[in-house]
Amino acid sequence: MAVNIPGVIAMVFFYLLVLGTGIWASFKSKREQKKSAATGMDMALLGNRRISLVVGIFTMTATWVGGGFIVGTAEMVYTPSMGLTLALVMTTAYSSSFIIAGFIFCKPMRDRRCVTMLDPFNMKYGKALTAGLGLVSLFVDVIWIPTTLLGLGGIMNVVLDLPIAVCVWISAAVAIVYTLLGGLYSVAYTDIIQLVLIFVGLWVNVPFVLMNPSTLDIGQTLVNNTLHAPWIGTPELKMTWRIIDDFLFFALGSLGYQCIHQRTLSASSTATAKLTCLVAGFTFCLFAIPPILLGAAAASTDWNLTTYGSPSPYERGEAALVLPFVLQYLTPSYISIIGIGCVAAAVMSSADSALLSAASVFSVNIYKGLLRPQASDRELQWVIRAAVVVVGLVGTSLTSMKNSIILFWFLGGEVAYILVFPQLVCVLFFNISNGYGAVMGFLVGLVLRLLSGDLSLGLAPVLHFPGCTLENGVYVQYAPVKTLGPISMLSAIAAILVFSYLASVLFNKGRIPEKWDVFKVKAQHSPQQLSAITGATEQNEKTKLNTNNSMTEASEPMLSTSC
Repeated sequence: MAVNIPGVIAMVFFYLLVLGTGIWASFKSKREQKKSAATGMDMALLGNRRISLVVGIFTMTATWVGGGFIVGTAEMVYTPSMGLTLALVMTTAYSSSFIIAGFIFCKPMRDRRCVTMLDPFNMKYGKALTAGLGLVSLFVDVIWIPTTLLGLGGIMNVVLDLPIAVCVWISAAVAIVYTLLGGLYSVAYTDIIQLVLIFVGLWVNVPFVLMNPSTLDIGQTLVNNTLHAPWIGTPELKMTWRIIDDFLFFALGSLGYQCIHQRTLSASSTATAKLTCLVAGFTFCLFAIPPILLGAAAASTDWNLTTYGSPSPYERGEAALVLPFVLQYLTPSYISIIGIGCVAAAVMSSADSALLSAASVFSVNIYKGLLRPQASDRELQWVIRAAVVVVGLVGTSLTSMKNSIILFWFLGGEVAYILVFPQLVCVLFFNISNGYGAVMGFLVGLVLRLLSGDLSLGLAPVLHFPGCTLENGVYVQYAPVKTLGPISMLSAIAAILVFSYLASVLFNKGRIPEKWDVFKVKAQHSPQQLSAITGATEQNEKTKLNTNNSMTEASEPMLSTSC
């Protein structure tokens, strides 16, 4: 098949539209910075905490609506072992994560005037441990990038007959450029254009796919084994704990990503942040409907009647590319081009979030927090730019591994859920937590999760929990190994609290010499005490912000990682 020239021209138009919006937003950011006298760092990472409700809803929704979400959801529905069941679990869980972030995590972090989600760790545990957690957060963001880019590369390769590497690197370059130019402002305003393209592009394709003569009624194939296994998935009784486990994995694991907290911290007020999260939670569900329908159509298609031929994508081991196959073989060429444009927009809407998220953590919590506390505002702006480029290059390079999107998706989610989320909960809501507990919680959660095994990651279970059965020569865990029992997430939280308490007792009662107190447990203040000192009301915070912005660049009050 020759290169699809009209498709390439359409893609150039989509890219220029997004890039142009990003450049315009960068100029708007500079104007706003001059008006408010905000530091370049605060403007780049949080938009001077002045993101409006409408823009906030778009950029919050776009955080999870990416290429990985669209292509991965279609793959889930099409794959018999997952199906509609897991797709609905994932969708409602991600939607719930917005609401949890807005109504539980938003106020404590805004009251402390945090710049990143790791700032509470810096205040309570110290710079070294915070930098270590920062590396974990960077890993999560880097893994997220190939998840989004692989979705686009696969589609453009199938529909436009362009090499995957070319498609991926061009998309990454566009996202890197406008993120470099305007920071959060460029990311937020391009998200508006991208979400419009995603919504329109996907819905334009849906009727053509469902009415294709090769596609059966998806209502009949939902539970009936016809051309393909029923696309409802496997909602069996024995899967109940696994379904609950997956829901908690998606809903709470999402809170281990910096990007979602970056949106709540950048809102113009706490009330705006909460409303943004609430509306985004419902809006997100609307974007899940088209890929679910397209995945269902793929499971209901007689591929032998199409130019794709037999066997089906699933039988050929190409389920990860089912969405591009649907666009290519079940829609007219001019319609499939629109679908490509929407996925390209989705890819950049999530890739830029990951880039800015990683740059925020590295510049604030690692570079300024540990390596160069005296760094100037101008120096930090260059660090942000360098971090965006490096993270973009590393993340894009991972696409050469050509693994399933779902594999990268789950790997990043596992790290955020098991290693980051328990730490964030304890540092914000449990005064007893300290550095010793944080270290032990990290180790306990990691070791137990690895020993529990994961077939998607190629890990055989060492610990066999109740319900673990041998299927086709492989042990399968039906217990909720990510969440409950003496394992993983809750075990990490329990370990943090238990070991924090033990360390506190031992040092405060003199059982261990104070000179060995690396994390300064005896000198530790609770988050509530610190909040009372720095000001409890948001009005007082705004007054302090205006005062701080008038100070010299050397003082850089907004860049402090103490919340």
